[in-house]
Amino acid sequence: MTPAWFIANLCYGAVLFGLGVLGFLIRRNVLVALMCIELMLNGVNVTLVTFSRFFGNVGGQVAASLVMVTAACEAAVGLVLVVAAYRRLRTLDREAWIKLGEGTPVSVPVVREPAADEEGDEA
Repeated sequence: MTPAWFIANLCYGAVLFGLGVLGFLIRRNVLVALMCIELMLNGVNVTLVTFSRFFGNVGGQVAASLVMVTAACEAAVGLVLVVAAYRRLRTLDREAWIKLGEGTPVSVPVVREPAADEEGDEA
């Protein structure tokens, strides 16, 4: 029989992950999106530690520690990018940030197809 704490912790991790996904998809603010990514990673950590404790090995706890280190690095790099982009755009809206990657359009030479009356003039 499965202990109640196991199911409760799995549900807690799933709720954390679900709220993170929902917040990431709905909100337009970049800082909120970064916090939602952290929320998803914390949901994964809860699930990993729950399985680790249930099965009696430390593999899940080691993996959770690695996820926490990765999350800390992601938060540091993400905040640096947010500050740098905010200085340029003066907004935290994701739609404005997408335009940063577009830049100026590259001019592509247009190849003109010959008109119907020009095709017979080759003789």
